[in-house]
Amino acid sequence: MITVTNLSVAYGELLAVADVSLRVPPGCVLAVSGPSGAGKSSLLWAIAGAVRASSGTVEVDGLTITDRPAAAAHGVVLIPQGNGLARVLTARENLSMPLLADRALTAVLARRDEDDDEEREHTLDTIDATIEKALKDVGLEDSGDHLVEELSGGEQQRVAVARGLAQQGRAILADESTSELDSANRERVLELLRREADRGAAVIIATHDPNVAAGADGHATMDEGRLTWERRL
Repeated sequence: MITVTNLSVAYGELLAVADVSLRVPPGCVLAVSGPSGAGKSSLLWAIAGAVRASSGTVEVDGLTITDRPAAAAHGVVLIPQGNGLARVLTARENLSMPLLADRALTAVLARRDEDDDEEREHTLDTIDATIEKALKDVGLEDSGDHLVEELSGGEQQRVAVARGLAQQGRAILADESTSELDSANRERVLELLRREADRGAAVIIATHDPNVAAGADGHATMDEGRLTWERRL
């Protein structure tokens, strides 16, 4: 469950998100549309803990989100606009980084000894299998060893989606994740995000595409930071 209450985000005197409240239950997809500069990205980044709120609160499954590391550890996945990939790494390496970081953090929190070779090998095999499945799901199973800078813009966007899918989060925040895709791959990604909701995640998609909005369970628009419901969840 994503619960946003009276959330505002300001950059100096610019109010990017103005007193927004919403709830997205597990298993639901909310589309947020609006013109460039309307505040969609700032809203998603604040929910992800990557942007500090000026006022208001964000909760995901009972945890109050105040910063990105805690949100990520709690399973809040952000698929950023512009993909956010490390261009000098391969597609597969980009997927592996958050999974390995999560494994290390889990071990620390559990005060578990990571020197157990058998357990470590099993965990790494599981991560490898998760990565391969995510790449296959986005149609890039043969591109895992390609450097990101060798991929087209649309392929990079699909790698970013695969990275988000591989994390199997509680909340999935997709910021314009279909903007550079052709119709077939756009439908593929939307189907995958729907599958994440069916798994039990709460999903928010920021989009300019009316077809994306039409296919979501709920639809809200943003303009000058203010949110208006077109179709409530």
